[in-house]
Amino acid sequence: MKVLVFGITDNPGGMEAVIMNYYRHLDRTRVQFDFLCNTEVVAHEQEILSLGGTIYRIPARSKDRKAFSEALENFFKTHASEYKAIWFNTCSLANIDYLKKAKQYGIPTRIIHCHNAANGDSFLRGCLHKFNRTQIRKYATDFWTCSEDANEWFFGKNAVLPNYKLINNAVDVNFFKPNEEIRQSIREELHAGDKIVLGHTGRFHFQKNHPYLLKVFNALDHRYPGKYMLILIGDGEDKEALKNQVKEYGIEEDVKFLGIKSNVSDYIQAMDQYIFPSRFEGLSVALLEAEANGLPCMISDTISRASIVNDNVKMLPITDEAITQWVIAIEEASHQSKHFNIEAFEKRNLEINTEAKKMQDFFLSL
Repeated sequence: MKVLVFGITDNPGGMEAVIMNYYRHLDRTRVQFDFLCNTEVVAHEQEILSLGGTIYRIPARSKDRKAFSEALENFFKTHASEYKAIWFNTCSLANIDYLKKAKQYGIPTRIIHCHNAANGDSFLRGCLHKFNRTQIRKYATDFWTCSEDANEWFFGKNAVLPNYKLINNAVDVNFFKPNEEIRQSIREELHAGDKIVLGHTGRFHFQKNHPYLLKVFNALDHRYPGKYMLILIGDGEDKEALKNQVKEYGIEEDVKFLGIKSNVSDYIQAMDQYIFPSRFEGLSVALLEAEANGLPCMISDTISRASIVNDNVKMLPITDEAITQWVIAIEEASHQSKHFNIEAFEKRNLEINTEAKKMQDFFLSL
């Protein structure tokens, strides 16, 4: 059977990682995904095509509303009959036109899957989200979430949802387990030497709180000059402002902007700690990947505790007064080794092979 999937953008971020993790581990001779996208560049495009998926592109509503509406109408008029289900992945309900058209053209199972616990968008999109929250039950048949903490903001307080399901942001734990050969290779590429490498993966966006991360690293570098290196993997609208912040602090030598990487797992191998001061998250795949590698993780206390799998994860407040706490915690964790625990992931239903089989069975049951 074929499932129409929306949620892959030009940025290989957390939502894209969730979709691809499940897609890679399905039996694609039984369940196949096709992808409806509204960016010219599509993250993981070559892999999607190699796995047998088809990519359909339409304009983004934000760029040309008329062109978007016409293309969306034409797509569903032509292709809706091919699909038993649409799996609509999103971080906001600002645009639910995809589900409206799916209902209009008779796709029987229409899944809305929330991937965030707060609004990181504009005021207008926030207003649209709140309005569509009152409308979503007219168009969706199934309600999926990345974590229980995300539901109140996404669907409304005490919302009664039909066909509700928690879909775990599972990862391939064996893929991320420590590999010394890869670790040494990437550290040589980074010219890390004997420095302690701190890492972060994520879009340069308000949600991820990079300015605070740089404040922490600046304080750390002043206390322990030349002892640490910070690598930032990702891209986004805040990149130039962050580079200027690094210059202002005079820490260019020890902060590396690596851009978007197709082999993020290799760079995780090279890290000694993972630093993640997000303002909010649903259930972070990036954090789970770092934990799958066994890295000591310093994370903000605004992140759901459901993200914590290992016992070497420490939650800290993200205030200016707490910067010294982060510095002390990072220094203390510098004396820890990686702690790899596949059993903890399996116990929490965060191992992808098991979870993908559950999703496959769901689609086949349709």
